Amino acid sequence: MKKKTTIYDIAKVLGVNVATVSRALNGLTTVSEATRKSVEETAKALNYSPNRLAAALKSGKTYIIGIIVPSVQSHFFASIINSIEEGLKGSGYGVLLYQTNESVASEIKGVKTLMEAQVDGIIASLSLETSDVSHFEEIIAQNIPLILFDRVSTSLKVSTVTMDDYKAGYLAAKHLIDQGYKNIGFITTSHQVMIFTERLRGYRAALQENGIPVFEENIILGGLSIKDGRFGAGKLMRGLNMPDAIIAGDDFTALGVIKKLKEIGLSPPKVGVLGFANEVFSAYITPSLTSIDQHPNEIGKECAKLFLKKIQETNQEQMIYNIVLEPTVVERQSSAKLFLLPLL
Repeated sequence: MKKKTTIYDIAKVLGVNVATVSRALNGLTTVSEATRKSVEETAKALNYSPNRLAAALKSGKTYIIGIIVPSVQSHFFASIINSIEEGLKGSGYGVLLYQTNESVASEIKGVKTLMEAQVDGIIASLSLETSDVSHFEEIIAQNIPLILFDRVSTSLKVSTVTMDDYKAGYLAAKHLIDQGYKNIGFITTSHQVMIFTERLRGYRAALQENGIPVFEENIILGGLSIKDGRFGAGKLMRGLNMPDAIIAGDDFTALGVIKKLKEIGLSPPKVGVLGFANEVFSAYITPSLTSIDQHPNEIGKECAKLFLKKIQETNQEQMIYNIVLEPTVVERQSSAKLFLLPLL
């Protein structure tokens, strides 16, 4: 049987020490780019494959971070994952991804799976179904770094990276008011997830501040999907107090709203529409969709920076960091100024 190539073989071929080879293969920035390239090319030529189990047993670290997200189909979460990976470059850490599909049962399984894989930390965003967060307590109990982002829980004493969701809801409603809309509906999830309750609270505040009544019948609590957007818009437009603008809980729901409005001859901006997340498709549909940008790339970068800071601490309860980013409105055709529309 052919002997398996080791880092000692690579070091011997290149005439460097074993520590240099190890640092280069782990992507550490303490070696030059030229050395790293030479090591990687030699490793490839010698068919070297790392023994990660042995390395983990020796160091007590796997150099793997678990990431739990509700969905990888969303551009928002995909961008965050990509930015976390970018932020970890040069640190030697890789990621192990787990998708919950908005299921708390799947989330519990994901936590268990990642802990069994002995990841060095977990970065997570809660599912829509999650209210009881006790499955995350075991992570904290084992002194494993845990960072929550976007959808977080105040019940857990952990570091977080979030957007100012109250302000996001406020900005969404205020933008539509400034555009001339006076009766603004809201379609969002019935799940009591903090980011969505905070957005709704901000929406209420903006309306009240501008002397616009909040009609409870124009707040639809259901799901977040294209189908839910169509259903919610249909219900709102059949109501006695038909809104002249609709805020949707995310861009997919907003897409459903637009589809329904087109069907009944009220294509935006005749009825204004605004979503959240600034998904890629939002700029390319007709009419293009005004959306609240949650800056996922910044969220991912901050998560990576926070993890690298946390792993330096001996006790994960020593310091808790709460990073809050600012939302912005990306204005497009679906919320054009009402008073600029041609008379029909």
